[in-house]
Order: sequence, then structure tokens, then C-alpha cells
Amino acid sequence: MSEPSLEIIDLSFAYPDGRQALRNVDLHVHHGERVALLGPNGAGKTTLLLHLNGILRPASGEVRVAGLVVSDDSVLEIRRRVGLVFQDPDDQLFMPTVGQDVAFGPANFGLDGEELEARVAEALGAVSMLGARERAPHHLSYGERRRVAIATVLAVRPEILVLDEPTSNLDPASRRELIDVLRRLPITQLVVTHDLPFALELCPRAVVLDEGLVVAGDTTVEILTDELLMKAHRLELPYRFDPREQASS
Repeated sequence: MSEPSLEIIDLSFAYPDGRQALRNVDLHVHHGERVALLGPNGAGKTTLLLHLNGILRPASGEVRVAGLVVSDDSVLEIRRRVGLVFQDPDDQLFMPTVGQDVAFGPANFGLDGEELEARVAEALGAVSMLGARERAPHHLSYGERRRVAIATVLAVRPEILVLDEPTSNLDPASRRELIDVLRRLPITQLVVTHDLPFALELCPRAVVLDEGLVVAGDTTVEILTDELLMKAHRLELPYRFDPREQASS
């Protein structure tokens, strides 16, 4: 098997107040995989995400992105390789037009002229938002802003796309459009979500994190049909939702 796009090795982290947020976490995501990271509130999911691009540094263990260890020397390249999409798209959209927002990242990495223009078109096309290039982000729907936020990350051609609660506040149509977009993207994806049907639809594999520990890792359908595991870690499916039936449809 090829070198993992993302490799987390024996990672532990405690906050200054002494709270242990991560405990000996091991996680591998290989090139082209889509993996869901599940767990209750307070499980350590956000803390883990902040280690992926060097915002937080481990007490022990390490994070590697395409073989490159996250460190002071590598953090700028790591932040190009790890495309983090925040829960609120408005945290990533701050320029007068969509095109300028999408151009901001690659321009900071030195692209300009025709190459920059092509990169912006490529990223917006990947999320079906090319026609919005000259529009103001605040004139877009929430679902459209979500897709533009993804485009701002895709424009720097990251190794891995990391999404934090991507279906938050989306209506059903926008949620379906997002799933279609993410399925088409030929990029490794790690998706933090409480939306378990979304995890099943998008991600063949899932990992459960609770109290800073990886407590399970399997196919998403096996995770979601393990009633004891689900109950123990406060994971709950919608009423009468059958993961096996959905997976086979």
C-alpha cells in the first residue's frame, strides 16, 4: 500500500490546565480515502484537527502529511498540504468577490497571472461554483458559501481535505449537493461530523474518538450497526434509520 496521506502516530496532548485531550492516538488515512471521524462532544476531535496543520503541537507522538513530519521547520508546507475547511464558511470568506477569496491562498504561495487565474477556475469548477466568480460571497446561499469555502482550500492543491461538520446548517438540497461535490473530488478526505447518515453516504471507513482515545475503527456501516458501541459513545442515528438498508440502496 502507498505511503499514507495522513499518519498520526501515538499522539498525546494535554491543555495547560492539565486536561488530557488526546491519548496515544493512532490514525492512518491513505491516498484517495474518505474517512469519517465520529465521537460525542468533548471527545477531542477538534483538538486532533488543530494538530494536523501545526496550530497545536503534541506532548508526544507525531503527525505526518505525505511523509512530512509537522514541525516548526515544515509548518508552512504542512498548511499548504492540509486543507482545513471550518464549520462556518464565513470564517474563510472575507474578500469582495468569490474569485478573490479563492485566489487568496495560491497568491500567498506565489502564484500570479494566468496560472493563478487557471487555479481559481479549476477550484470553482470542482465545486460547481464557476458562475459565481464575480459575485460577493455574502450574496450567496449558505450552501453555496460552504462550497466556495471548500474551493478556497482546493485552490492550493492540498494533499488532504479536512472538513469540520460540513453539513452544519445545510438544508436537504444543499446537503445533497455537497455530498455530490465531495464524492467527485479525487482527494483524500477526513470528515469530522455528527451527521451519521452523511458519514455513511460519503465515507466508506469511520473512526470513533472518545475521551481522547480511538475506541473503534471499521467500515462505516459496521460502526453504525454496532449497537453497544454506539450507545457507549453517545452516537445516535435518526429514528428508524437502518444503516445496512441505506448502504445497500
